[in-house]
Amino acid sequence: MTQQRMRRDYTGLPLVESRAPKDPLDLFHRWLAAAFRAGVTEPNAMTLATVDGRGRPRARMLLMKAADERGFTFYTNQASAKGHELAAHPDAAMVFWWPRLHRSVRIEGRVRPVSAREADAYFATRPRGAQLGAWTSPQSRVLPSRFALDRSHARTLARFAHGPVPRPPHWGGYRLRARVIEFWQGRPDRLHDRLRYLRRPGGWKLERLAP
Repeated sequence: MTQQRMRRDYTGLPLVESRAPKDPLDLFHRWLAAAFRAGVTEPNAMTLATVDGRGRPRARMLLMKAADERGFTFYTNQASAKGHELAAHPDAAMVFWWPRLHRSVRIEGRVRPVSAREADAYFATRPRGAQLGAWTSPQSRVLPSRFALDRSHARTLARFAHGPVPRPPHWGGYRLRARVIEFWQGRPDRLHDRLRYLRRPGGWKLERLAP
């Protein structure tokens, strides 16, 4: 089958303004829970888009670890490419995609680092292997070979052979405070439902977009 012939009709339930909550976070958590119940693999997976120093867009997959009134939180190597990009241009966008439910959510906003205390607390909950990996990998840098990474990991294992693994100084979290959140519900004949929330002083403005 050619790519041009890859086509699927969407049959999601209507997404209407009269049933949408005033706070988009309520709808986001409702949809996230539904994705979990539907068996979506890692429903908290999202695409994070940033821009580099020349204004060129870059995107990659990450896992969101919290969503509350403060924003949407994720963790990563802050010395990575995305860490440098966020330091220079802290505006970013996220996209969640749940194909089983024919739904996606787009989020745009300003990103700021979380506190060291909060990063420490989350890092302590990670599996030991992931903690060690945070020390091993010089994320986004060019490696001469896989052997070089394995050798670095062996040194990390020896370094932290006994006792807990502390958080690396280059590893931490970010929180995106949304100014725009758009909910997309696939519908038949490509006449999809799109509701967009815009942050305004004192609350959120809700509007419908053409599919």
